[in-house]
Amino acid sequence: MNRKLITILGALALAMLFTTQAFAKEITVNGRLQKTVEPGGWIIATDNQKFLILNAQRFQNEKWLTEGTEVESVGDIKTDVMTTYMEGTPFEVRTMRPLAPGGSGVSQSELRGLTKVSVTGDSIVQAQPDTAILTISVVTQGRNALSAQQENANRSDAVVRALKSAAGASAEIKTSGYSLQPMRVYKEGQPPTITGYEARNSVTVTMSDLTRVGPVIDASAQAGSNDVAGISFTLRKDRPARDQALAEATREALSKAQVIATALGGKLVRIVEVQEEGVQPPRPIYADQFQMKTMSAPTPIEVGTLDITSRVQLVAEIELSPR
Repeated sequence: MNRKLITILGALALAMLFTTQAFAKEITVNGRLQKTVEPGGWIIATDNQKFLILNAQRFQNEKWLTEGTEVESVGDIKTDVMTTYMEGTPFEVRTMRPLAPGGSGVSQSELRGLTKVSVTGDSIVQAQPDTAILTISVVTQGRNALSAQQENANRSDAVVRALKSAAGASAEIKTSGYSLQPMRVYKEGQPPTITGYEARNSVTVTMSDLTRVGPVIDASAQAGSNDVAGISFTLRKDRPARDQALAEATREALSKAQVIATALGGKLVRIVEVQEEGVQPPRPIYADQFQMKTMSAPTPIEVGTLDITSRVQLVAEIELSPR
């Protein structure tokens, strides 16, 4: 009875050993490499199954470890391993090599003759300014500081009222500078002599109605201003022009990549990287400073256009025809 029991137990042990060996038997997986969100980052996708590579770091220095490469892998399925997302059957690879038609072992990227090119696209978009900025000053002189200051105050008040009327309600008018300085005469070998005082009151006008620029200058001159420190035209609402410049620069870069691909006898496969190198904001247009005089004719003002520039760098992948 004991001998029969020992025989049965021995048979069961052998059966369990053979079963364990059968489950531990290595398998061969042929499929295409794909990236995954799992830590480690790679799976082998076959026609109907995915195998998550548990030890992909072993092959991280291989040039053929890229998406789309067909590989033949030998290893073990680890049913007792739990992963973060369980995307694919856990698979510990012992050996892996790239496959190619005919079993040459050359990677698909090498067979397809993929290469990368870096190109740059530039564009310049012209736009009409939408804002004018004027700096108008009243300069007065007097034998003493008080007389220069009082005369300046009276004329400046008249100029501000004239500016508000001529520029319209939407214009922004603010004082941008004020100075009261002595006027000196220098003679050789003698200390400078103060002969009088000069007062300067500057007002900056920011306006969106560019048709009023000439009338504003004329109105300020008639009211008592006698100096324009500068006129500039700029573009406040520049988003549409900036977007247009960026789009045109991108199209130019893409066109260059396509031309290069055609010249090499290949075709453009995909865009690997796009980098905006910068959009230059429109530079203001400046008019020369001039002294105000009594004018019988309206002041002519030509606005002109602004240039908005953009540059885009693009890295493209080109598939070359087999030689």
